[in-house]
Amino acid sequence: MTEANHITTNLKQQKKCIRQYLAVYTKIFVLSFYFAVLLFPVTQAQSLHFSQWFNSPLTTNPANTGFIPDADYRIGANYRTQWSTVMSVPYKTMSIFGDAQVLRNRIENGWIGLGGVILSDVAGAGKLTTNKVYGSLAYHQMIGISSLLTAGFNAGWVNKRINTSDLTFPDQFDGKFFSNQIPTSVLLDVRSVSYFDLQAGINYAYFPTDKIYLNGGIAVWHINRPRESFFSTEQTGFDSRLSPRYSGFLNGSFKVNEEVIINPMAYYTIQARASELTAGMYAQYNLKDAGEIQLLAGLYYRMNDAIIPMVGLTWNNIRLLFSYDVTMSSLNKYNQSRGAWEFSLINYGLYNEYKGDKKQSLCPVFK
Repeated sequence: MTEANHITTNLKQQKKCIRQYLAVYTKIFVLSFYFAVLLFPVTQAQSLHFSQWFNSPLTTNPANTGFIPDADYRIGANYRTQWSTVMSVPYKTMSIFGDAQVLRNRIENGWIGLGGVILSDVAGAGKLTTNKVYGSLAYHQMIGISSLLTAGFNAGWVNKRINTSDLTFPDQFDGKFFSNQIPTSVLLDVRSVSYFDLQAGINYAYFPTDKIYLNGGIAVWHINRPRESFFSTEQTGFDSRLSPRYSGFLNGSFKVNEEVIINPMAYYTIQARASELTAGMYAQYNLKDAGEIQLLAGLYYRMNDAIIPMVGLTWNNIRLLFSYDVTMSSLNKYNQSRGAWEFSLINYGLYNEYKGDKKQSLCPVFK
């Protein structure tokens, strides 16, 4: 090999190594950026959310408490894990909830909804843990025979805590790697913060026939604007109070025939400069008699983020639904489009079901 060829080969190898290092450092920078966001003084990180927002009714709108078209009560659980391909410790969000209709025999053409929800979220290696406990109350009133108006609120306690022992920051980069052995200027005053939180919302449903059901609602979150920060004093130019978050949803249910019901829906939420829009549809396919067994399948799209296919099954009063977020944003370069998977499990019931009681559903059902 001539000296010129040897030099050319070395240059190619050096360029290849540089590209590999750049790729690694870019990935590290992106992940470090996300961690930095979590520790931003304002700490207004993204709210806990589920792709299956419609299967987490009390976190979608407080007015959904006791808003159960075809049952008297429901108990459910949600689980979501994301970014397992780019995080050694993936983000996990879990919830359990329950709500029920009460005083139906005391209020003319109306009832009270009572419920509660417990949420827990663990974010990455820094173990930014969020726990929330809410109680919900809503009032539901029929308007004529084909409309229902609802107003509700929930109030509760929130705690956020962080373990920084496994985190590194931009000033802990030694030129090759991030090391927590290097001192950092990022010093938190507290590792845990708790506060009271208040939300309110309204819903309206319209069901002109037994084949058509329309529903929409709006809600405002963090009405009391609680302070959320790991720093004891405000930094100049920053406000650590949570900005109010606003949300709205629309959904419909249409009975195509005795075998198929389709359910288009959309959800939008905005807080400060962050927003989310998700829309799609799922269908119910009747596999047995009056819908005791149903196959569920659907597809959703979260704008500028992910495509979300869903599949599930209804077996008598139990509904199980799985979904998967296929990343479509620029993050797919790092997670190979493998975003998040999620499941929900809900049990619907009637108070006197053991007596053979049936409830007339407000939305389309298989008969």
